[in-house]
Formats: sequence, C-alpha cells, structure tokens
Amino acid sequence: MRKNLQGGALHAMQAFVRIVDTGSFSAAAEQMQLTTAQVSRLLTELEKRLQTKLLQRTTRRQALTDAGAEYVERCREILGLVEDAEARASGAAIVPQGRLRVQCMTNFGQHYLSPFLADFCTRHPHLRLEYSTSQYVPDLLAKGVDVSIYLAENLADSGLVAKRLGTTFSVLCASPKYLEHYGQPAAPSALQDHRCLQLINPSVTPYWELTDNTAAPRRLGVQPMLIADTPEVLLDAALQGAGITLLPLFSVIDAVRAGRLQHVLPGWRSRDIGVYALWPSRQFLDARTRAWLEFVQAQLAPRLIDDAAYFSAPT
Repeated sequence: MRKNLQGGALHAMQAFVRIVDTGSFSAAAEQMQLTTAQVSRLLTELEKRLQTKLLQRTTRRQALTDAGAEYVERCREILGLVEDAEARASGAAIVPQGRLRVQCMTNFGQHYLSPFLADFCTRHPHLRLEYSTSQYVPDLLAKGVDVSIYLAENLADSGLVAKRLGTTFSVLCASPKYLEHYGQPAAPSALQDHRCLQLINPSVTPYWELTDNTAAPRRLGVQPMLIADTPEVLLDAALQGAGITLLPLFSVIDAVRAGRLQHVLPGWRSRDIGVYALWPSRQFLDARTRAWLEFVQAQLAPRLIDDAAYFSAPT
C-alpha cells in the first residue's frame, strides 16, 4: 500500500494484514514506518469498528480468530485492488518506479544475475533495486519481498504465484588430485566406496538420485563425510581434494572449465531442478515487478541452456 493512503479503515486494514504477514507488531510497524503503539492502536480501532476480535494476542504469541482468518483474506483482496487502482491512475502500472525488493539463492544469483544488475538499474532509472540472498523457501509477505528467484526439484504449494523460468541440474565433480589418489568411479554404485560431500537444503532432495535419461532415477546410499547447506562450502572442499560432490552445475562450471575440477560420471546427473520466479498473489502485476520478470527471463533462458549443453555434450 502506498504510504500516502494514511486514513480510515483502509489504513487499519493494511496494519492488520502486515501484523499477520510479519508475525509481530514491531515488524509491521517497521514496514509501515510507524511506531509499534500506532500499529497496535490501528488494530484496536479496527476491532472496535467491526465489534469483533480479529487477533488473540498475549505477551508470547498471537493467533487469528476464525473471524480474523476470513477477514484478512478479504483485506488482501481489497488492498490489492486499491494498490492497482492507484498504480494505474499514477502511471506506475506503465512506468517502473519506486522500490523493488528482490531475492535470489546466493550462488545462483552470483553466477546468473549479479553480472546484469547494473544494466537493469541503468534501464530503469526510476527504480531503486534492493537485492538480497537466501538459501531457503522465501517468506515474501513477512519480508516485504516483491519477487524471489528460487530453485526446487519439487515446488511446494506456498500460496505464491510461481513462474518457471527454466531448468538446471546437478553434476558430480571432484578435483584432479582426489581422482588421482582414489581413482574414477566406473558406475554410480561405486560412489558408496568414495569420500562424498553432500548438499542438503530445501531446494534439493536429501539423498543422491542420478539419472542417465534412459531409465528411472537411481537412488544411491552414499555415506557423506561432509554435509553442508550451501554449495560454496562443498565447492571449496572439493577443490581441496576432499571428495566427490554433487552440486548444481552453475556452482562448478567455472572450476570445471578451468580444470580445477573434473566432471565425474559424465553420463549421469541429478533430476531436473526447476528455476522459478515467486511473487505474492495479486490480481495485477505492477510495472516494476513485470520489468524485473521480463529482464530475468531474457537473461536466464539462454545462459541456462548454454550451461546445460556444456555438461550434456559428448566427452
């Protein structure tokens, strides 16, 4: 909601939605640039106006009442329509302007998006881009994020709008030093006899599952000597000769091209990992969100295809 919409029921509805989405009065106050006391007073006035309790709150927790759970969804619809009406009347639906908060998984963003952020800002001088990173399922409403770029083998139902931007996958790699000492595995089953480095985070399965595109994926019972939730940690360990790792191809492609890592079992790879843009459900897309989505799609699509082709080419 635009800051200048300050009066009456709409402002109180906005405060109520922010309290629910952020989970606290203080976080809602920070997003609205108000004090916690002001936000609390707005909710009290709203409940008095409706003559019903919307939120049960104690010093330790808060929970929506049945009436509050239904009312907050109606508030979202109304506020979304008001935002869209204001945007269209002011031209914001046509010209990208204002603050755009985007989020991306760290390593993916470094490889695919960071080189082009300056170009995006140059193209849209009336936008202020705020870029943040996260490895985990984004809570866009609580964090006030407009769009998140997220990777997942299976995208859980989150209530967010999702657009698939492309596909990537993970590949097996190890340093020449490691392979010289321990040898090349001849088949996926041989990996159980190797030192393995495993990535575990919400975007990938908690086990190694490989496919050669001719049969059903094969699940492997490796016993990893190192587990981490970020690719960077395992990449560093692999470069130092610690073992074989299965990482998203964009994490390792530069090291493989430079010869610092070798592609292991090149006929095998993980299942497809979807690359998604996620944003809160709204009836209309504003111009700044649409500009970002179009830019990211244009930048990502050819690079995802080229990088996948590098690891799919005959060796």
